[in-house]
Amino acid sequence: MLTLCNRNKLIAFSLGLFSLISTNVSQAKQPQNVLQYSDVFELEYASAPIISFDKKSVIYERRSMDIMSDSTRTNLWQVNLDGSNNRPLLSGKANFRSPKLSVDGKQLAYVSSLEGDNQLYVRWLDTGQTTRVTNLQKSPGSISWSPDGKWIAFSMFVAGKNNSLFKDMPKQPKGAEWAGSATYIDSVTYRRDGGGYVPSGFMHIFIVPSEGGTPRQVTSGDFHHGGPTNWTKDGKQLIIDADRNADWALRPVESDIYAINIADGNITELTTRLGPDSSPLLSPDGKKIAYLVTEDRKLGSQNGHLFVMDLNGKNSKDLTPKLDRNVNDIQWAADGSGLYFSFADHGQEQLGFVDLAGKVTAMKTKLGGQSLGRPYTSGEFKAVGDGRVVFTQGNPLRPADLAVVNTKGEVTKLTNLNEDLLAHKSLAKVRSISVTSSFDEKRIEAWVALPPGFDPEKKYPLILEIHGGPHAAYGPNFAMEIQLMAAKGYVVVWANPRGSTSYGEKFANLIHHNYPSQDYDDLMDVVDGVIEEGYIDDKQLFVTGGSGGGTLTAWIVGKTNRFKAAVVAKPVINWLSFSLTADGYAYFTEYWMPGKPWDHVMHLWQRSPLSLVGNVETPTMLLTGENDYRTPMSETEQYYQALKLEQVDTAMVKIKKSGHSIAARPSNLVQKVGNILAWFEKYKVSE
Repeated sequence: MLTLCNRNKLIAFSLGLFSLISTNVSQAKQPQNVLQYSDVFELEYASAPIISFDKKSVIYERRSMDIMSDSTRTNLWQVNLDGSNNRPLLSGKANFRSPKLSVDGKQLAYVSSLEGDNQLYVRWLDTGQTTRVTNLQKSPGSISWSPDGKWIAFSMFVAGKNNSLFKDMPKQPKGAEWAGSATYIDSVTYRRDGGGYVPSGFMHIFIVPSEGGTPRQVTSGDFHHGGPTNWTKDGKQLIIDADRNADWALRPVESDIYAINIADGNITELTTRLGPDSSPLLSPDGKKIAYLVTEDRKLGSQNGHLFVMDLNGKNSKDLTPKLDRNVNDIQWAADGSGLYFSFADHGQEQLGFVDLAGKVTAMKTKLGGQSLGRPYTSGEFKAVGDGRVVFTQGNPLRPADLAVVNTKGEVTKLTNLNEDLLAHKSLAKVRSISVTSSFDEKRIEAWVALPPGFDPEKKYPLILEIHGGPHAAYGPNFAMEIQLMAAKGYVVVWANPRGSTSYGEKFANLIHHNYPSQDYDDLMDVVDGVIEEGYIDDKQLFVTGGSGGGTLTAWIVGKTNRFKAAVVAKPVINWLSFSLTADGYAYFTEYWMPGKPWDHVMHLWQRSPLSLVGNVETPTMLLTGENDYRTPMSETEQYYQALKLEQVDTAMVKIKKSGHSIAARPSNLVQKVGNILAWFEKYKVSE
């Protein structure tokens, strides 16, 4: 999340433990123009594009790293669709985000922390005059304009009542210092990674006059209503998704489409099937609703399909029944003839189009560049309305810039946000490889980053970096962590073993209730494939991964001693304990496991890396955010203590002010990579 007119320049930054690690590959002096840890604070990328009413420019979020607040700053910029006149629209020390144009294109709504807390603002684009619309207690989201421009709908968390049962606490004497009131918890979801312990309350939909005024709550009940909001053409209803079933808390993926009468709050359920119906989007003429549908078969990875139905919920139709990929980010064509969407394929997010007859066209436009730390699939787009599409363009050497593709497939790049930082740097070249699985001969895709100044006649240490998920996908995408590893003299390889998305449901679910398993074999085949190319020192192999990749790393060192050292980041070590300590336990026990853990003890134990700890000889460091509730610190501590009991060389690193997303703060991205490389350097063989 970046932004700014004048980039924050690093004046002084002590690298401490992470000072430049000399390359022991050949004892040659490392080039001076390679990436440094401090460069993390200079990265920028584009996000959230919206098209101007005259279709001549695009407003977007320009996100940058703020070294002083150790966070991502978001400002709003505007650039013409020919790439000219890239300029700030709203920028400064405050964040400006979530831009939404009124239907007539004359006003811009956005959320800003300009006056301390996040509030809704409106700017008149012809004059630049701005008004603060709200004075809210919580941050607004899911902003949408009414057709006449007089109202703005948004979602907001509404706190619930204190449900404490104990009512007879003695009165605290004046001046006394007691411990404070006990917290009474009775909800299914009581803590959430990134948010900590969840307060009592629900997300609700509000409307507020666009000139400012008193917001009015239009939803009610003990249910969450936080999805996208769509106004009907007559401005009398809002179309949303939610789960208003009494058992919603134990239905972690369930949702339906609803119509809310704004005048009286009456709600009409438009879809009633089991399984998630979500992300409703009204057609330009207001007569149809496009939405995403997933047939819930309790699988770890399930594709969402693109459906359309009439405004009253009748005549639903699947437009993508034969597309074996998950559909994301649906957008209507301006003439209502069909919808644009994105989907992940072979490690990259791509752009597609489907007409109302169900004809799917893959547009061969690759999105990306928004996952700065690791090379995950990512990307956003916005249809211009004349056949062109603006999208976030990424490649292995750059984070996301904006580009526009026309109907002929010709691409014009609109921004160059990181040329000042990266154009003069020597970056790792990335190339693709594939291997044949030794288990069942399936094709496994992988990518290799070669260090700056790579010489194929020399021998290099190798890092295997494993993605999380486990149902996720890496690809030939920019990743600062990979680039920093390569800058220190390592060849880095990353792969999409079985279980990865972007290759179809069958491939992803090869590990369903069977993880880890033959994904281990796939990864070892990838390592062997790189070694066969002749430039790897097979006595200097290292392995790391985070989340699901941390689980696989721990599994690997329990299966083989071929690696000199390993770093297990934010792992699941024991599926039995994880199932009852992770924040998403209602989901994990239903979709990742064959049943409740006490009914499947041996099944879960046999797939727990902790069951193999007696085999481990590889020096193994553990690294986890201290506030991680997704793969809790207790998982890391179990493995650390087990390794200590086994007298294996180990260490534990707790990343401060971090949940599961360690790289959310730029300093923590540096901490993560720096600690990994310092551990590997400790065990690297000196020549």
